[in-house]
Amino acid sequence: MKPDIHPNYHMIKVVMTNGVEFMTRSTYGEDGATLHLDIDPNTHPAWTGGSQQLVDRGGRLSRFNTRFGGIGIGAKK
Repeated sequence: MKPDIHPNYHMIKVVMTNGVEFMTRSTYGEDGATLHLDIDPNTHPAWTGGSQQLVDRGGRLSRFNTRFGGIGIGAKK
């Protein structure tokens, strides 16, 4: 194998959305860095069975509805 082509694995701290912390090996950041997750298996509908919903706070969905909300595609005239 070629020398010096492997990534630098080191220990980092991962903080989930509910505050749970754990240490893992990763190539993220520097040794001892902290990775704060915005979406994790505790909150994302893909892992929770869809029981929770993500809230759009002025994001893409709101902008779309503002721009195209009055078009009424498929509405009777």
